[in-house]
Amino acid sequence: MNKTELIDAMAADAGITKAAAKKSLESFLGNVEGALKKGDRVSLVGFGS
Repeated sequence: MNKTELIDAMAADAGITKAAAKKSLESFLGNVEGALKKGDRVSLVGFGS
């Protein structure tokens, strides 16, 4: 699954536009990246770390 496919799936599952799903995904990834750059640990229960 690539980023575009993930955005499409998120939009369909949440009943939102692809633009809203893209914004949400980019926010999520940006926040994870920011935390990791600060040296924080990111743990997603049920997904991994």
